[in-house]
Amino acid sequence: MISSLRLLNFKAFENQLVEFKSLTLLSGYNSTGKSSVLQALSLLHQSYQQGLLQSNGLLLNGNLVNIGTANDALYENAKQDYVGFELSLKNGTKGTWHFKYNSLEREADFLESGFNSVDADVYQSSIFSKEFHHLQSERATVASGILNYQRRELRQIGALGEYTAHFLYTYGDQPIPIAELAHSQAKSTNLLDQVEAWMGEISSGLRIQVDAHLDMDLVNLKFSDHIGYGITYVLPIIVAILASNPGALILIEHPETGLHAQAQTKLGKLLALAANCGVQVVVETHSDQILNGIRLAVHGGKIEPTDVQLHYFQRHHNQDQAFIKVVSPRIDKDGRIDRWPDGFFDEWENSLIVLLEPAKS
Repeated sequence: MISSLRLLNFKAFENQLVEFKSLTLLSGYNSTGKSSVLQALSLLHQSYQQGLLQSNGLLLNGNLVNIGTANDALYENAKQDYVGFELSLKNGTKGTWHFKYNSLEREADFLESGFNSVDADVYQSSIFSKEFHHLQSERATVASGILNYQRRELRQIGALGEYTAHFLYTYGDQPIPIAELAHSQAKSTNLLDQVEAWMGEISSGLRIQVDAHLDMDLVNLKFSDHIGYGITYVLPIIVAILASNPGALILIEHPETGLHAQAQTKLGKLLALAANCGVQVVVETHSDQILNGIRLAVHGGKIEPTDVQLHYFQRHHNQDQAFIKVVSPRIDKDGRIDRWPDGFFDEWENSLIVLLEPAKS
């Protein structure tokens, strides 16, 4: 399990330490660097999977994340020409990677390796394993997919959730790895039945059928009701959670997209349940309902408050230079939060204060 990541000269950060728990929630205004934290983790993963990280360097554009060029990766006001990551794991092992930035090759899509210092066990951690998922905010419609052997071997859902139909076809009849996540109303503990039951919490009565057309190497998902894009957006998240083993790492951008408030709260509770069962979850969200679902899970004893990490990203200015400050409120056993910095899920409270005042004539 990851305990911290330090970003050095990467995108919006000159030197920023981000700590992680079993469940970590990243929030803040747009363009404050939240996504950069997730991107850094995925850059390390995709570079390792291509056999590059260990000695060659950092792959900026791959199957999980696309940064662009070296110029896009480097902190704008960097005093040194390198991008660095320092990773610490819960078991005490560490890995440090520095990647050279050559100003003459600022349009390159690859950063050559510079200084590396990596404990032997680091590459055995979840961030470098097959049990790694990064579900981006602009997820795909998942009603169909092409059968592919490589996807089956890698057990991947895809950064856009584009392999979800294929994944359910391949593993849908297998029991979910974590019995504690089994939905009590499901027909069985098999993945497809569990996904259908948990999706029923989002859209009542929803049924899912997987149809394969082997002659065309195509698999389709059929739903019992007409569904909106919110359902297709959340389906890959549910699948990733239920298919994961303890020790997996799941990064999720904006799980709330297209869901009504009650569904968001229930999803927040499920994320907390998964984290309590050993799946490390990192969520980027603007949703106070996702946060409330997590707070309710803490209040209900479903996850310890010490296993939840909250980070709020704020943009500040010092003279002519902008910088990001990360504030980390704490949550107690009752689900209460010790401090609410300006902008931290306080919009409804601010609106309520106005509404309680007499209307202007």
